[in-house]
Amino acid sequence: MRILTLSYEYPPLGGGGSKVAQGLSTEFVKMGHQVDIITMAYRDLPREENIGGVRVRRVPCIRSKVDVSHPHELASYMMRAAPAALRQGSEENYDILHCHFILPDGLAALWPSSRLGIPLVVTAHGSDVPGYNPDRFKLLHKLIAPAWSSVVKHIDRIICPSRYLEQLLLDHQPEASTTVIPNGFDLTKFTASRDRHPRILVVTRMLERKGVQDVLRAVSGTDLGFEVDIVGTGPYLDTLVQLADSLEVDVKFHGWLDNDSEELKDLFETSSIFVFPSHAENFPLVLLEAMAAGMAVITTNQTGCVEVVGDAALCVEAGDERGIRDALIELTGNDSLRGELGAAARQRVEKHFSWQTVARKHIDVFETLLEDQSRPAAETGRSRS
Repeated sequence: MRILTLSYEYPPLGGGGSKVAQGLSTEFVKMGHQVDIITMAYRDLPREENIGGVRVRRVPCIRSKVDVSHPHELASYMMRAAPAALRQGSEENYDILHCHFILPDGLAALWPSSRLGIPLVVTAHGSDVPGYNPDRFKLLHKLIAPAWSSVVKHIDRIICPSRYLEQLLLDHQPEASTTVIPNGFDLTKFTASRDRHPRILVVTRMLERKGVQDVLRAVSGTDLGFEVDIVGTGPYLDTLVQLADSLEVDVKFHGWLDNDSEELKDLFETSSIFVFPSHAENFPLVLLEAMAAGMAVITTNQTGCVEVVGDAALCVEAGDERGIRDALIELTGNDSLRGELGAAARQRVEKHFSWQTVARKHIDVFETLLEDQSRPAAETGRSRS
């Protein structure tokens, strides 16, 4: 199968969504499929290169930061990505146009998909769905609501990594055709067998909805006997540092660490407890990383997080500082429970979230759409599964 992919973020650009795009594309290649990526150019990154068998093409656009892209920068990308996809699609006989993110990529791909006559599949990642990330995109989604709704209706299939995100999307556009397929993970990235230090680890982008402030308040005035390390950057970081100072919490802020760095790998593999207290989440890759590293996990229910961890973690209400404190007291005081939860987390990742399993489910969707395309129009219809 020949797959043309649009993803405005692709490593080294972006966060969790870009890593999903890379992991999935690399696995498609291992399965024998051809994958060509169109993504954003950035500084001195090569305009064209082969990464793990995936052919990557970076189109000129405006982008000032490696970890985030602003609306005007996304607009500059769409203006280049759409004609680039059409030109490339006219030269290659692609079977599927697969995009990551409804906006900007799904919108950019509508015209090429229609002109080329190939099915359009889009993987949603969270912030491209209204209501998921109101602290950043509430006004933007309100302004583009009609365009967003129209785009979603015309996509042949939208893949949602969690039922939480699927329901949020269907609440805004009931006519969407959706399928739930979780994100995947490279099981070789972390080992779960190293000795553990008495350390509580938080790794996330520093936004208010990520709930790091809840952890700081939970550990304030509590003698757990564990150090607290927080990794990540973002617009809420300064507020969190000030809060930690005012609460007199002894915490180490590492700032941004490269996802492939030995320092971050060491923190994952040697920390005892991972806390991810997000108030709104799709299917966070960082939870898979913590689980694969064998940490005991505390996270929030009523979000996509619970679909990731299942019964292999302690779950609390979003924003429940007391619940986080109680869970931390329970885990820091119970070596056996930490070990049991860490082992269960690793086993869950191995069983459900390998890239091989996830990629096969995507190919099944692609094949179904191609079969539907070959049938008379009266025999086909949009469906959800």
